[in-house]
Amino acid sequence: MPSDEPTPFETLGGAEGVRALVDRFYDLMDELAEARTIRALHPPDLAESREKLYLFLSGWTGGPPLYLEKHGHPRLRARHLPFPIDTAARDAWILCMERALEEHPGLDGVFRQTLLGAFFQTADFMRNREDAE
Repeated sequence: MPSDEPTPFETLGGAEGVRALVDRFYDLMDELAEARTIRALHPPDLAESREKLYLFLSGWTGGPPLYLEKHGHPRLRARHLPFPIDTAARDAWILCMERALEEHPGLDGVFRQTLLGAFFQTADFMRNREDAE
């Protein structure tokens, strides 16, 4: 049943807004010392990572299913298994996304927290390594 409520994709500003969020997320990953653990898991050139996250978030937030159209089912956990993702890596990823959401124009606090909670659940599901003792 159609809803009068905007999708998260629309609330973020559509394609331009999602692209801006992704770009700021990866800029923060490069800038923040606290993000070293997650940045080290990415290639030196983040262009492909930026594009894949943009494609994924487009559909994940209720916009066009661009990732699905281009790459098929995301299979997030399987695609992330080659990378050692522990709690520190998860937390570094979330830190970058939280800051990017805080800086994104026009988002109210409830929407930001709801979206961040969904991001946290997904990031937590990507963990595939035990934490160092």
